Amino acid sequence: MCIGKHVDMTEIEDIVFRPVGVVRTKASDDEIREGSRELESFVEILPEFQEALDGLEGSSHILVLTYLNRLRLEQIGVLKVRPRRLLNRGFQLEELPLVGVFAIDSPSRPNPIGLSLVRLLRREGGRLVVLGLDCFNGTPVLDIKPYRDEYRLEDYTLAEWYRKLRTKAGRTSSLSTQRKETFHMFPACSQISSMVQRFPWRLWRR
Repeated sequence: MCIGKHVDMTEIEDIVFRPVGVVRTKASDDEIREGSRELESFVEILPEFQEALDGLEGSSHILVLTYLNRLRLEQIGVLKVRPRRLLNRGFQLEELPLVGVFAIDSPSRPNPIGLSLVRLLRREGGRLVVLGLDCFNGTPVLDIKPYRDEYRLEDYTLAEWYRKLRTKAGRTSSLSTQRKETFHMFPACSQISSMVQRFPWRLWRR
């Protein structure tokens, strides 16, 4: 395939991924949905991929890409959703805008892939002990990447609809103190506060 050449999307075959590991956690589904950053989980890498972990020691954070295999049938392939997590903040459903899934961290999307930035506590052979991974027990892991300081953003803007919701919710100091517990941008299964200095809320409720 040549860069710049028009590609007929009908000619592209399905892409098949093989999981490299699985998430293991003792946390209940409800605890995962709460999005606590203090939950300890394990990323168990399959034996044939464990060699790929060499050199990861010493990294404080890693990016974990997962396949969100617990979606309901009606959630798969959805293109527009409402930020339902804000229902817990006093909003009514009709107040929430209908936005494209590429503009929000909803697990409902054409390709249900989760992205999480988590703290790497230690490596135990073929198992990584991590903190803050908001994935259910048994979630397939597709890939792992180390966090690098080049990912940090100092200058960025947010969508207008998002800014309006924050203003309406009264994002004052009281909300800011709860940000680490309830508001994270990536569902996923994600602690990106070190990537974005003033970390946005997580808007989706599973």
